[in-house]
Amino acid sequence: MKAVHFGAGNIGRGFVGLLLHEGGYDLVFSDVAPTLVDTINGVSEYTVHEVGAGGSDKVVTGFRAINSQADPDGVADEIAGADVVTTAVGPTILPFVAPHILEGLTRRSADAKPLQVMACENAIGATDTLRGEIEKLAGEAWGDLSARAVFANTAVDRIVPGQPAGAGVDVTVEPFFEWAIEQGPFGDDRPNIPGAHFVDDLAPYIERKLFTVNTGHAATAYLGYVAGITRISDALADTGIRAKVEHALTETSALLSVVHGLAPEELATYRATILQRFANPALPDTVQRVGRQPLRKLSRNERFIGPAAAAAERGLAVDGLVAAVAAALRFQDAADPQAVELQQRLRTENASAFVASVTGLPAEHPLTPRLAEAVLARQAELGV
Repeated sequence: MKAVHFGAGNIGRGFVGLLLHEGGYDLVFSDVAPTLVDTINGVSEYTVHEVGAGGSDKVVTGFRAINSQADPDGVADEIAGADVVTTAVGPTILPFVAPHILEGLTRRSADAKPLQVMACENAIGATDTLRGEIEKLAGEAWGDLSARAVFANTAVDRIVPGQPAGAGVDVTVEPFFEWAIEQGPFGDDRPNIPGAHFVDDLAPYIERKLFTVNTGHAATAYLGYVAGITRISDALADTGIRAKVEHALTETSALLSVVHGLAPEELATYRATILQRFANPALPDTVQRVGRQPLRKLSRNERFIGPAAAAAERGLAVDGLVAAVAAALRFQDAADPQAVELQQRLRTENASAFVASVTGLPAEHPLTPRLAEAVLARQAELGV
């Protein structure tokens, strides 16, 4: 069995690639970073270090890497003969992955088993997005090619922090992981991924993860930044910050209970598990890494505005989420273009224009006045 994975970074090697290896797949990493590709091809194994309670070292073998930018034909040939294709590249990069998969499907034998495609991204319906890009590129040819692949959405969760200098291709991760996959597209022929669980309805798993893990992680980062704290674990050790993060996650849990019928007691247990993971002192994670790209994280369907807007529409509380947004508005990092742009726009756009352009919410939305208040407060700090 063979799997082609797009994105040979830390998540690709330390999470998706590890589980595919444990499932018995020969691994082909595809990436556009030539140094990373050469480094991977220069070793015969790498180690995934799980740090924290219950962690262990796991060795990955049986892999190679290919530069999709320099050798697109090679990538297409690998896909043509693969059983599984996965991605961990970021949702905005999926349109650049689509042409490679399309060409691979074009070269794939019509008699071969359907290629199993899963986008493992922090986004709702990422595999649907990828499939849409492929269909758009294929045009009329998609009718003949569509039977050569099946596409399944996933929800993935594992904290993979910034890596220590000199680690090579080894990866440090937390012991916990979750990989939920919608089972319908596969029928009776599921991919062999140890530890993954296949579900009929993926939506509750995706939103539970995005609105608890992603919301909580970013809230911890921004609140920690405002407090002058460097590490995520140290931020959560601050009782005041922890209380604010818990407040925001209590609000997202209330929304998840209303929308998906998830039991409040189960959500409370899930929240406690998530916060325990963030507090893991063995993870060298920083508020700067987790807080980067604040404009994306403040956009309409992301971890703050997505649940806060849905909660406000239902008359549910949003005070904790708005407080997290207010902290995000104070985030600065000269090395992060989005953080720089965020502060520039706060200085040049009025509050109404800023809320509309950054969050995508119309003026009449019930959440908009609360966000405008937070923006005005930040602008007052800046002397705007």
